Amino acid sequence: MAAPRYVPTSPTQTVRSYTSPPRREGSWTADRPGEVPGLQPEGERLGTPGPDQGYALKLARRFEGRLTLLDGEHEADALAGATAIATKRSGLFGRAPVLFDVQVGLIVWGFLDDRVDPELAGIRPGWFDEVHLRHNYSDLRRVADSAPEDVLRLPHAQIEERHRADWRSCLDLDV
Repeated sequence: MAAPRYVPTSPTQTVRSYTSPPRREGSWTADRPGEVPGLQPEGERLGTPGPDQGYALKLARRFEGRLTLLDGEHEADALAGATAIATKRSGLFGRAPVLFDVQVGLIVWGFLDDRVDPELAGIRPGWFDEVHLRHNYSDLRRVADSAPEDVLRLPHAQIEERHRADWRSCLDLDV
């Protein structure tokens, strides 16, 4: 192991001191198999990538026991869908998810409302039924895509006000 010259050593022992690694000629290129050249690919069903999106799963647990669920609805399904929306929202801003991203996912689908609109309550089972059990990207992608980008870019308080005024303005059910 290299050591500074001032460290006492045995006079018979040969000691290495630090040297820089050899210089590599040319510039670095993304040539490994896992590298994505250029920008992240965009397109239908490719999602919205962002840093540390798995953190949304931990944040979602903070809402356990606080959701307004109807008969036949499961908390795990609501939290899985909210997490999908949260990762989309945080990715739009190029940052890791925060608690408000998960809250927005729950707000737009009415899981934090004391009294859920009957029409929204009738729609939710078709979108969320067993979504946490299916390891199917398209089901969660559909839930995430139901929240339009222009809505997700709004401050969370404004999204909440908009949902209270007209929940349909926060969702695109034609995806």
